[in-house]
Amino acid sequence: MTAPRTLFDKLWDAHVITSSGDKDLLWVDRHFVHEGSHHAFGKIAQRGLPVAEPGLTFGVADHYVPTRHRDRPIPDADIARMVRTLSENTARHGITLFGLDDPRQGIVHVVGPEEGLTLPGTLVLCGDSHTSTHGAFGALGFGIGATEVAHVLATQTVWQARPAPMRIRVEGTLGPGVGAKDVALAWISRLGADGARGHAVEYAGSVVRGFSMEARLTLCNLSIEGGARMGMVAPDETTFAYLRGRPYAPGGDAWDAAVVAWSALPGDADAAFARETVLDGAEIAPIVTWGTSPEDALPITATLPDPARETDPARAARIKAALDYMGLSAGRPLDGTPVDRVFIGSCTNARIEDLRAAAAVLAGRKARVPGLVSPGSSLVKAQAEQEGLDTVFREAGLDWVASGCSMCVGMNGDLLAPGERCASTTNRNFRGRQGPGARTHLVSPVMAAAAAVTGTLTDARPLLQGRGT
Repeated sequence: MTAPRTLFDKLWDAHVITSSGDKDLLWVDRHFVHEGSHHAFGKIAQRGLPVAEPGLTFGVADHYVPTRHRDRPIPDADIARMVRTLSENTARHGITLFGLDDPRQGIVHVVGPEEGLTLPGTLVLCGDSHTSTHGAFGALGFGIGATEVAHVLATQTVWQARPAPMRIRVEGTLGPGVGAKDVALAWISRLGADGARGHAVEYAGSVVRGFSMEARLTLCNLSIEGGARMGMVAPDETTFAYLRGRPYAPGGDAWDAAVVAWSALPGDADAAFARETVLDGAEIAPIVTWGTSPEDALPITATLPDPARETDPARAARIKAALDYMGLSAGRPLDGTPVDRVFIGSCTNARIEDLRAAAAVLAGRKARVPGLVSPGSSLVKAQAEQEGLDTVFREAGLDWVASGCSMCVGMNGDLLAPGERCASTTNRNFRGRQGPGARTHLVSPVMAAAAAVTGTLTDARPLLQGRGT
């Protein structure tokens, strides 16, 4: 008799080729590369090596690409060179590229799922930390560095230390206007930015089971912000319904066989986790970050922390430094804090469901501050335009632009000015993340839309009454 295994255990064990010391050599099913992967291609070129499995590697232009004036040459010479180099490298090695001229182009963590490249039971890698997103399908997804990217290109394998399994259960029912972004920030604020370090997190519970695939993708995306190596959700009928008919998903008899195999992936009933945390969905409110780490998060109804009330000197100093950088005063309400701009986009919250939720708040209303809406992919953009969501955003006064990482990373011209405060649907609020001196408040799509309407951080729930999301 074998010991009961978690979803993570089943996935990891299925990919181990061999072990050495405390690391396992894992087979990689899907490898995504982007403009920043040129260093890795350079490494294999120096050694005269081919890409081992070009059919399992996919290029995506997303991090540095401009979101405006796609019909014109890229004005920044360095970015133009990186985009061109990605095209050259993928063409040289016979790798499929979702480039700027491809109608499927978008953010890698949006494109992979919507194309059916990310499947239950697979191991998905990319040189980007938010590869944890792909775990929403019952997959292993994690980011790797440039040296590891080169290793995967050359061998289709990667060496990794095995993390410990951890479960986060969210039970009960979420209130109106509360979604996956709020759930993620809730557990990160409770456990801390290092709270899940060294662990592979499996999300479970009635709330998670009731989430759409888009919501599960958001939840897994933010796993890395709580220190986890990866996040995942066991595949179920919601997973299968999303994948059916996707371009790279199995078809015909192969589909039926795949569903049978995928249905065996959820963990055994008595499987043990190294750690477990339980959240009550009814207690989670719309959440906003106030500081310079995703763990600096509070319900919109709360007041800002006061370092003078902290007994731990190090903690007090960190709170004071974060408040000073953010230009906020201790003890003041979060609700009503003025913002200069809003951003709706990123691999966290730029799928069609996110855009619909933001549009539900904005429909028939005018934004008091400028903002940018960047869909997660060109296909999402086309669908949103077919549904008229772009008209809602434009009539509200927000800019509707092309797909890409955009203002999340500030590498492509979409930047905040020094000192500007932004309500952002992105995943990181570190100092300078959206531009030098920028002040970022992480929020859900409905909260970003509410901030646009009021010009402040505010509770979106009253603005949603009678509208639904």
